Amino acid sequence: MSDRIFGVVGLLLAAGYIWAALLIEESFLSDAVGPKTFPIIIAAILALASIAIILRPDAEPEWPTLGRLAEIAAAAVVMILYAQLLPEIGFVIATALAAAYLTWRLGSGLVGTVLTGVGTSVGIYVVFHLVLGLSLARGPLGF
Repeated sequence: MSDRIFGVVGLLLAAGYIWAALLIEESFLSDAVGPKTFPIIIAAILALASIAIILRPDAEPEWPTLGRLAEIAAAAVVMILYAQLLPEIGFVIATALAAAYLTWRLGSGLVGTVLTGVGTSVGIYVVFHLVLGLSLARGPLGF
């Protein structure tokens, strides 16, 4: 039953996505494909996947215990805080803290947690900012 509900939600989301894509105003300078094509393709794939889920649902899942649901909620809160703190404390610090917390919750030890958080943050910073030249949120330390 839950798979079918999920499939219907996916179909509604795909319909909304197509509707939003059709509202995109095209410039007279746009190419032959136009800005609507890619979102419509994504929505069509979502709709097909949702139909497949509705027609061939899996067996009823075993839902997580209350403790696991609390951990999932805590991870969601961390991601919301990450988005809120990113402009304030900068990309490197915010990403290191979020990655460290999520790594810890996945079962890593203290040293592994710190190394993964810092390594992920610095690695992404190097690739996206230094190599590709993309702008990332600067923190109080200037990076």
